[in-house]
Amino acid sequence: MDELRGDQGVWRFTGDAVVLTYARKVLTPALFTALGRAEVPLAAVASADLTPGRKRWELRLRLKDRTDPYTSVGADLAPRLHPFRLTGPARDELVAEYHAEQITTAAALAGDPPADAATRLVARLPLHVRTGEGTASFDGTTVRLEWSGTASAVKKSERRREYALADIAGVAWVPSSDSGQAHIRLTPHREDDGPQPRPKHDLRCLRGSEAGAERARLLLLAATVTAHLWADGGPHPALPPAPDPADAPADPPGGAVPDVDWVYRQIERLARLHADGILTDAEFTEKKADLLGRI
Repeated sequence: MDELRGDQGVWRFTGDAVVLTYARKVLTPALFTALGRAEVPLAAVASADLTPGRKRWELRLRLKDRTDPYTSVGADLAPRLHPFRLTGPARDELVAEYHAEQITTAAALAGDPPADAATRLVARLPLHVRTGEGTASFDGTTVRLEWSGTASAVKKSERRREYALADIAGVAWVPSSDSGQAHIRLTPHREDDGPQPRPKHDLRCLRGSEAGAERARLLLLAATVTAHLWADGGPHPALPPAPDPADAPADPPGGAVPDVDWVYRQIERLARLHADGILTDAEFTEKKADLLGRI
């Protein structure tokens, strides 16, 4: 099992997945601490992109459509808080480059992601999130919001609301607002007519502090609900647009027979890895035969 160590933890390449184990340090982002680990199926990976630097390199997994719930709900997510990112010192750049090529090549041969790929990247259920305004919980079928503490009189009078997953069109995560507080907001399939209330009074919202653990827990909740919406076949208003064909990953569309040019490009990449000693003779021969068998 190959592994790559970086500032955020350890990435292990098992052959069919990249297992991310996050470091437990004083400055570790609260989201990583809450997750602990994540197992990214290779079939969900579009590419592993390495950005070299004079002092430090950055390696980031780019996932296929509808598999990265953090990017979907966190358009304003700071790069350093993204869970599929690893950085390290320049002296280890060649090792990081090797892993980036290994992951990208294997991902190109892995096929389509499973329907539940996104649910493997979020919190285990049941999930409970507490903030100064109240609590939110999700058990896979229902999201429950309960208000207490600093909640407004409107919310305290309501006390609790429940939303079945089947009734939810999406969930938004807002890391900061005019009031200086982060919040999540559920979007039902059937919204009430009229102007949208402010988060302080909105019975579809739970607020938390703008920085620190509360903001991270709200992000984790939004991503977890979104992942289960995707697995359930539900839409999401924040779904990224379809990628431009020029930016598409190297693997052919699922179920289609790859063209000859695509096969030869993959064989050339494997040949470079073989020449560099990354693939053994047996591994190169096996993968080459598999590719030629697809023509």
